[in-house]
Amino acid sequence: MKAGELLQTLMRRTGLTEQHAHTLRSLEPIAGPLAPEVALAFYDYLGRDPEMHQILWGVPGRVERLYQSFAAWYRELFSGQYDAQYARRRMYIGLVHARVGVRPAHYIPAVGIVQELTLEHLRNALRGPEILAAMSAFEKIMSIEIALMQESYFSALWEGLKYTHDEQEALVEGARVLLEKAR
Repeated sequence: MKAGELLQTLMRRTGLTEQHAHTLRSLEPIAGPLAPEVALAFYDYLGRDPEMHQILWGVPGRVERLYQSFAAWYRELFSGQYDAQYARRRMYIGLVHARVGVRPAHYIPAVGIVQELTLEHLRNALRGPEILAAMSAFEKIMSIEIALMQESYFSALWEGLKYTHDEQEALVEGARVLLEKAR
């Protein structure tokens, strides 16, 4: 399934509507400035795992670049623009993760930190019925985010199994091949 089609399916399944997109867009001034703090907590959490610590800090300057990429990713959550291009960027991120050996079991628990900090911030910044609408919209887009990235892992794995039956090698090789095709 193509990225745009998958996104439309996920939007239907999660119930993400244009009203949710509008709500998310209206939250950008509130949530966007939180990006550096969320990035720091996200990578701090990941860095506690020895395998992830090696991946993140094993290449000089990598984690510093990732803080910037993360902040852009986080702000885009609140763009209100959820189209095929958005879906392709998300799946590309998943392929890059797979290429360097980051698996869903590494990043999905860390996404919980993103959700926890963001939802806490929204509860503190908003009042009345807007809290529920904001939380609902944010949870929907996060479900879509996880599904898009996870789908890219599955694509990489399936592609890589054509070349090797070692799961980790297949994931990395499949991601490499798919990233080359995406250029």
